[in-house]
Amino acid sequence: MADDGIMGGVLKGVSIRGLEVFEALAQTGSVGEAARRLGMSAPAVSQQLKNLNQAVGMPLVDQGRRPMILTPAGRQFLRHVEAALGALRTGQRDLTTLDLSEVSSLRMGIIEDFENEVTPILTTRLAETMQNCVFRLHTGPSHRLLTRIARNELDIAICAEAREMPAGAIIHPLLEDPYILAVPKGTDISAGLESLTHLRLLRRDQDQIMGQQIERALSRQGLSLPNRFELDSNQSISALVASGSAWTITTPLSLLRAGRFLDGIDAHPLPFEGFSRRIVLCAAEDWSGDVPDQIATIARDLITQHFTDPGLVQMPWLQDLYRSLPD
Repeated sequence: MADDGIMGGVLKGVSIRGLEVFEALAQTGSVGEAARRLGMSAPAVSQQLKNLNQAVGMPLVDQGRRPMILTPAGRQFLRHVEAALGALRTGQRDLTTLDLSEVSSLRMGIIEDFENEVTPILTTRLAETMQNCVFRLHTGPSHRLLTRIARNELDIAICAEAREMPAGAIIHPLLEDPYILAVPKGTDISAGLESLTHLRLLRRDQDQIMGQQIERALSRQGLSLPNRFELDSNQSISALVASGSAWTITTPLSLLRAGRFLDGIDAHPLPFEGFSRRIVLCAAEDWSGDVPDQIATIARDLITQHFTDPGLVQMPWLQDLYRSLPD
């Protein structure tokens, strides 16, 4: 089927809301979940899908399957829908007011998790409006960025929230990032952690907030796991898990950074009580105005676009757990 078979002309009766409904159904496979995500009723979602099917002239979703899946035509149409909605969302982001023209200096830190996707776009947006501003950007692990906030060496940091935050800091929540189990592709975990005794546990560097949170969680479960192997490199951890020699506790945000190693890794819920880390924008005490709030809004939108939405497509069982956080 050629692409212009579906998108060859202007489709009457197609609304932006209908396209959003179709995208949500493709991601969740459920009318109820799509309705919850979009703040609609289930009947309204079904009606939007019916209208879209009629406009296109063919069924886009196989509603006889649970979860629902896209038809071949639906899979083809989804590529166009994602491109169209992506362009609209980019345009909407570009209209977001961000005025740093009166700011003379901004020292900002961003965790390494975002260096390939979020950071370049965010800094470009900032640079466009910083006509007379001296801008300094630093990347690094969360604990170091928070230390620099406390020492007045940074004004703003996008990082993981720690148990103790710098005194007077203003916190803008961005993302709830739950911890998950990452194992080599095809590993049987039916016996829980007992299934993994033949593999090495990869622990995070204990200076890192992630490492500390994971150790506290293991301690709460009364787990004392052998084969200590501690790393501070997310890519090295991903490579070792994908190689079939190790397992780890990580988060969706960290796992999505695995790149070429991702196809060799399976993700599962933790076999014990769940916990999560929060990604926040932390502003120094004297940065309480509109600028941190506006930067947080842009960062939250970029995180949703590049991490939350793709993550939920790959790991739909994280619905309601892996999510953007309102300010």
